[in-house]
Amino acid sequence: MLTKSSTELIRQQNRALVLEALRRQSGQAHTDLALATGLASATVSAITHGLENERVIERSEAPPAGGRGRPRILFRQRRAAAFAAFVRISSDMFQYSMVDYSGTLIDRIEEKRDETGQSVEAFADDIRAALQRLTDRTGVSRDDLKAISVSSKGLVADDNSSLLWSPVLGSQQVDMRKMLEPDWDAKITLSHESLLVASALHTAMSQQASHPIPRLAALSLGHSIGLGVVHAETSETPLARAPGFGHMIHTHGGALCRCGSLGCIEAYAGFYAILRTAFEVPPNTIPASFVPFSEVEKIAVLARRGDRMAEFAFRQAGTALGNGLARLISLHGKMPVVFTGPGIRFLDLIRPGIDLGLSASLGVRIEGPPEISVSADEERLVFEGHLNHTMAAIDRDVIAAKIAGQGGAE
Repeated sequence: MLTKSSTELIRQQNRALVLEALRRQSGQAHTDLALATGLASATVSAITHGLENERVIERSEAPPAGGRGRPRILFRQRRAAAFAAFVRISSDMFQYSMVDYSGTLIDRIEEKRDETGQSVEAFADDIRAALQRLTDRTGVSRDDLKAISVSSKGLVADDNSSLLWSPVLGSQQVDMRKMLEPDWDAKITLSHESLLVASALHTAMSQQASHPIPRLAALSLGHSIGLGVVHAETSETPLARAPGFGHMIHTHGGALCRCGSLGCIEAYAGFYAILRTAFEVPPNTIPASFVPFSEVEKIAVLARRGDRMAEFAFRQAGTALGNGLARLISLHGKMPVVFTGPGIRFLDLIRPGIDLGLSASLGVRIEGPPEISVSADEERLVFEGHLNHTMAAIDRDVIAAKIAGQGGAE
């Protein structure tokens, strides 16, 4: 005999299945949901009835198939049922987005970041103030904002709350959950930006292939070097991680990195590293905190004209990246690699070094190099990663977990 707690757990799991099916494709009929979830028709009816009463989903009519018979009743998310805010922290700006429960973007604020360095207190004040402006502009109440998802490059703790090191704050650590919880009664999470990018790419490429891609790596080129890896071989839910690829050691005792270590991949492949090498600045020189994209473009022009040091700067960046990818493949197996970020504009100059770095690996020489492609719109991928992770969490942890005392069919 099921206990009350186990019965409620089953109800919660069944509600989550229906919400997950609607998240994959909004606007589904009762029979579609039963087929997608594997639940009994009576169970689906009870769940959709309950979710309608809670004003989480709503119904609409669609013409019957073939144009004859009764209209089909379709269920979809009620847009005002919940809201989520996304905070993207990048090298030169903050981006704040508000989405409704259907995943529709309803407002966005972008602000230039103070590139001279900030204290944690000033950083926190800026984020809190901007979130308040965003909710004031959209009219979203404290109760309706169910989740705040923050992303940054750097080193994110396993608790998905603390930023341990970042290009923005350096070694100043910040707990995003503690920072925002006093102002917002919402689920607050912190993710590495490259993890979100890899997750969004994996979802899109798996849908295109009509099956889950076993493994995928997304490598971001820019001021920072970020890597996201997705595994979908042994679990129904793909596992995404963001290892500290940019701060893996490329050369022992080598060039100075922004993190303070010597010889990191980023110390050879980040924008500041390309600038330093092209102008023959000593490798132990303190890296620039931010390099305008236009300056890297000027070096690329010189490289394409045959300037020796400019060519070497990009080739050296590629070699560091290729060596790092060879280690990744040795540990995790061969996988497609998708390059993103502003640095893909220079991939023609970096690619010879990548190929050289990969060829140093025995496994790559035997099995061949990984499939390499490019995705140009990194900003869109970060947004989609936020959307996929956050809305799934709202469905699972907020909506499905709210048992409103429906009858036993669930």
